Amino acid sequence: MEMMKSFKTGYVKKIFFGYTAIEQTVVNLGLLIIRVSAGLSMAFGHGIKKLPPSEGFINGVSKLGLPLPEFMAWAASLSEFAGGLLIVIGVATRPSAFFLCITMGVAAFIRHGGDPFGSMEKALLYFFIFLMLCFTGAGKYSADHQIHHYL
Repeated sequence: MEMMKSFKTGYVKKIFFGYTAIEQTVVNLGLLIIRVSAGLSMAFGHGIKKLPPSEGFINGVSKLGLPLPEFMAWAASLSEFAGGLLIVIGVATRPSAFFLCITMGVAAFIRHGGDPFGSMEKALLYFFIFLMLCFTGAGKYSADHQIHHYL
């Protein structure tokens, strides 16, 4: 019984179930970490390789049945590179995350739609990270936050 009382009033309760100003700082730090890591990975692990879009990438987009394959290839490449960098800085985070959700959704559900789960797993992980950022925004440690308070 004493152990349960300690749990109810102790640090374990705060860590797992609390939401105070301290936890808000931790949440914002978590958003910063996920933004920087996912944004840099997207920009330099994927987007920079596709700029400018190669003929092979444009043909691949065309085979997916998307209209205007050259435009769509540029849109995907720019959303991955520029969108990734904007997310790192925390500028226009929600619109950038939205376009990256579309790009990763196409990659996961159309490009790898008939493939085994392992082939679509990375695109799905990025999809859900960027979907989360669509809902949460960049957080306190971002240019978006500073701009919001300046305006």
